[in-house]
Amino acid sequence: MGKVWKFGHDIDTDVIIPARYLNQSEEEYLARHCMEDGDLRFAQEVKTGDILVAGKNFGCGSSREHAPIAIKACGVQVVIAESFARIFYRNALNIGLPILECAAAVQGSQAGDELEVDLVSGKITNKTRQQTFQAQPFPPFMQELIQAGGLISYVQRRKNDA
Repeated sequence: MGKVWKFGHDIDTDVIIPARYLNQSEEEYLARHCMEDGDLRFAQEVKTGDILVAGKNFGCGSSREHAPIAIKACGVQVVIAESFARIFYRNALNIGLPILECAAAVQGSQAGDELEVDLVSGKITNKTRQQTFQAQPFPPFMQELIQAGGLISYVQRRKNDA
């Protein structure tokens, strides 16, 4: 279960991690500046297990992998959005950041609400408002990739098992 941090539509990668911080790629450094152009409190107050909720086209803009890395490094357990920019979507999965598309959950959640998310089934429960929503879950292969921590970890694990 995690607390909702809510953002609007078209949150681009420059809001997620401003370009002025791209001179370093350490996860902890990126986490300290995550979302600061959207909400100055976010990086200082986000807790491990919190949930980022946003509108349409989340992660638009440049294709920097730093954006999902910064979010994951903050401890965000999942990003739920009405829709994701295509490159962000792929980058998030590649680094093992769970994401779900569910417009009803976005519209039915407010900042500070407590959500419980089952990534296997796609079930999203807003404990604050006593509502349940259904996102399309990922197929088993993609769930394995996310559980492994991303594409590289997944491939290494498969190689070691062979």
